[in-house]
This record gives sequence, C-alpha cells and structure tokens, in this order.
Amino acid sequence: MHDTVRLSPKEQGEARYREMRKVTLIGSVVDLLLGVFKILVGWIASSQSLIADGVHSLSDLATDFVVLYAAKHGSREADEEHPYGHGRIETLATAGLGVALVLVAIGIAWDATSRLFEPDRLFQPGIWALVVALLSVVLKEWIYHYTMRVAKRVRSAMLEANAWHSRTDAISSIVVVIGVGGTMLGLDYLDAIAAVGVAIMVAKIGWDLGWESLHELADRSLEQERVEKIRKAILGVDGVRHLHLLRSRKVGHEALVDVHVQVDPWLSVSEGHMIAIAVEDAAKSSLDEVSDVTVHIDPEDDEEAPPCEGLPLRSKVLKMLDEAWKDAGCAGKWERIQLHYIQGQVHVDLYLGHACLEEAGDAGALHARFAEPLEELPQIGTLRLFFIPPVQQP
Repeated sequence: MHDTVRLSPKEQGEARYREMRKVTLIGSVVDLLLGVFKILVGWIASSQSLIADGVHSLSDLATDFVVLYAAKHGSREADEEHPYGHGRIETLATAGLGVALVLVAIGIAWDATSRLFEPDRLFQPGIWALVVALLSVVLKEWIYHYTMRVAKRVRSAMLEANAWHSRTDAISSIVVVIGVGGTMLGLDYLDAIAAVGVAIMVAKIGWDLGWESLHELADRSLEQERVEKIRKAILGVDGVRHLHLLRSRKVGHEALVDVHVQVDPWLSVSEGHMIAIAVEDAAKSSLDEVSDVTVHIDPEDDEEAPPCEGLPLRSKVLKMLDEAWKDAGCAGKWERIQLHYIQGQVHVDLYLGHACLEEAGDAGALHARFAEPLEELPQIGTLRLFFIPPVQQP
C-alpha cells in the first residue's frame, strides 16, 4: 500500500502547466499541418469553403500560442502582488479566444457572401478538397476529445474553450464536405453557402466563450447546484447552527468562497476558530476547484438580531466595570473577564478566585453585589459569576 504524496501549490501549478503544454503543443502541430494543407489544397482544388476552413485551422494555431502563454502564467502560485493567484490570466485569454473567433468568422462570411453575389467568382472544387476535408474531420475530432479529457482533469475553462475551438474546426470541415460534394454534383452555390455556414458556427462559439469570460471577470457566482453543494457541506460541520451570505466567484480554474456561519454565542474564541477551520476544510472538500475560503463567525444571525455596532470595546467596558464595582469587594481577586456581544448588549462573565466566595459565604449574595451596579449601565446585559478553585499542590 502506497502513501499518497501531497504536492505543494507550486508543484501542483507546475504539473498542471506541463499537462496543458503537452496537449496544446500536440494540437498546435496538427493545426499547423492541417491549416497549410487545407489552404494549399483548397487553392489547387478551387474550394472556397476549404480555404476558409484552413484559415479556421490557422486561427486555432494562433489561439494555441495564447493558451500556452496563459497556461504558463495562470498556473503560477499566489504572490505578494497577486494574493489570489494568477487565474484571471486564463479568463482574459479565453475572452481573447472568443474575440479572435468572431473576427475570423466575419472575414470568412464577408468573402463568401461577396462571391455569392458575383457568380463568376464562385469556385468549382475538385475531389482532393473532399478528401482533405474528411481527413480534417477525423484529426480535429481526435484533438477535441484528447484536449477535453486534459481540460477536465486540470479544471481549465480556457483549455475547454480551446477544445471546443478544435471541435468547431471538425464541424466546419463536415460542412465543407457537404459544400464540396454538392458543388461537385452541380450545385455551384453550395460551396460558398457552406463557407457562410462555417462562419456562423465559428462566430457562435466565439460569442459564447467571450460572454462567459466577461461574466467571470464580473465575479459571477458558481452555478446554483454547486453553491448548494458547498452549503450542505458547511451545514454538516459540528458546531454550525446556520449560515448566510454564502458567496462565491471564479478566478480562472479556481473558485473563491466567503460565508457567515452562526455558532453558539457563548463559545470561546479558540473554539470558534476551530469551527472556522472545519468549515474551510468542508467547503474545499465539497468541490475540487474551491481554493480559498473566508469564514466569518457570527454569534447570532446579524441579519435579524439587534445590532451591536456602537457598543464599547473591551478597554472601555473594563473601565466602566471598574467604576461600577469599586465598592463590590473582592479587590484583586478578579481572575478573568469575558465579554459577549449578543442581542445589542455586552454580557459579562466574571471569574473570581475561590477565596472571594469563601469571604462572601453566599454565591447568590455575591452575585447581587456585582449585578446591582450594572443596572445603571444600559449597554451591559447579563452577569454570570464563575469561581476558580485553588490549585491543588502535589
């Protein structure tokens, strides 16, 4: 049985980049060979749609280089200037891919449409255009499936976008097959119409990629079902009573989450901190892409409870208590004071040495002696007394 080796964030980023680089370089070689081959054969075999498809393949090559650059820099770990990492580089690159696709589509459609209105400029493609288009379908579909597998494994929306870019090339090649075949059968306009069809498909993919990236740059939340999965994981943490203000946003291949969780208002700071750590672990375990979780611990539902803003902080409260208890006795026997800001008031836990109880003789009378002066202080709520027994000597 082998122990699982946990990689550091830097090692994870490097491993992720290596996978993305490998699949993108393989795709680049295929795009280069196919692009040049399709344009050359399209020119020789007089197929406008195949030439347009070749331009599409070369646009894939250009976007491959963008992906390589973004993958290298977007996988770097967080630093002082980029405390949330460099994932936005991938988002910007994806948006750039979308714009590039739309521009390519406009150029293809413009040229093909102009030829439709000038019959003398229409091409008459030959058999080799059909053969190359079929070869393109096979190769680009293989690249699509290979790239998509890696994209899912490394959780890269940018790489998924590039995979879809490859699939549009496969689909456009199918349209080319139809257009070339139809033109060879005597339908002279079909090749140009096929080129327009290719352009429309390319533009649609480009628009979708760009629109999704803009949403991500605007800090759109994760999908509702994924947010609900995080919510259920957090509510399953021991000590969490309720939660609210659960928010999420995507940064490249990662997701950032912040949440307010309500706990028992009388917990210690250290126990509240442990619950926060458990909430963070639960959120990260619920979805692989969650990389950072900010947890705000609430002693009550601050959307409904009376506000505690404006209440005095500890130093001022202690001065108020000193003044109120100056005649209460037990001077020098206060061991500890804990303050709880709940329901718009400051509630006080006073820890006294056991000697103070022995002097007073009655815990109820001692409590009344400390509680009565506090009735003149509207900002102070309840008082609880605790007695610390003397340390037993071994």
